[in-house]
Formats: sequence, C-alpha cells, structure tokens
Amino acid sequence: MKFSNRQDIEAPIAFVFEQLTDFPAIERAAMRRGAEVQRIDSLTGKGPGMTWDARFEFRGKPRELQLELTEYDPPNGLSMSSQSANLDGHIVAELVALSRTSTRLTMAFDLHPRNLSGKLLVQSLKLARKNLSSRVQGRLAGFATEIGERFQRGA
Repeated sequence: MKFSNRQDIEAPIAFVFEQLTDFPAIERAAMRRGAEVQRIDSLTGKGPGMTWDARFEFRGKPRELQLELTEYDPPNGLSMSSQSANLDGHIVAELVALSRTSTRLTMAFDLHPRNLSGKLLVQSLKLARKNLSSRVQGRLAGFATEIGERFQRGA
C-alpha cells in the first residue's frame, strides 16, 4: 500500500531539513502521543544506520517496530525503513526549495505485509485510506505550520 502527501512550508530548505532531522524532538513528540521510542544504535552523529525501537498502540493493539535511517541527503531529504512482526515499510521525505523562503515537503509511505495478519491490517488500512490520508495530511500541515512559526520567531 502506497500513499503520499505534500505540504508547502514557509521557511528555507536548510531550516526545514534541520527541523525534519531533529530526531530528539521527534522522539519527544512521539512520546507525548503515547509511544515508547528508544534509539538503539551507537552512532554519534546523524546519518544512515541510526536505528530506533518503537512501541505504540494502533487500532486497539500494541505494536512494535524498528526504524532505520537508510538515506540522509542534506538538505534534499531522507528515507527510513521500518520492520515489524507483520509489516515492512519505507518512508521517504523529499524537500524542494520553491523560493528562498519556501519549501515543499513530500512524504511518501509504502507498506508491505509480511504475513496473513499483515495482509489483513493492510486491507483494513486500504478501506480507511481516505480517513488515514486526511489524518496524515492534518499532522503534516500542523508540522509545516510549526516549522514556519519557528522560522518566523528565529528570523
């Protein structure tokens, strides 16, 4: 199952990339939403190989997954792969400078089932695709607004 969303952000591409790769802040945001997130790699800087274990509840069931940063291309974007007991996934974030103070963020998600349970989950997500896409778009819009406001405060 594939879907993507895009959002324009009123901030320069370098600033948006910096905010997109502020992994400790993203970890804290996930924890505020009830997820348990723990970085498990031993890297000292940002780059491919960064890995996290995450636990959260989705559709009434506890879920666990492992995320790994697979591509890191400042300031153009990044990609991550995820693995869980039922699904494999790939997330790509691409940034394009629209002007000196405006950036377009495109997020693409691709999920592949690993077993029958994963196939059932993907089927249910396909049925709720419109609602799920709207929720992701809303979160992305909120993230974009927050980044734009941070840039305006700092400028």
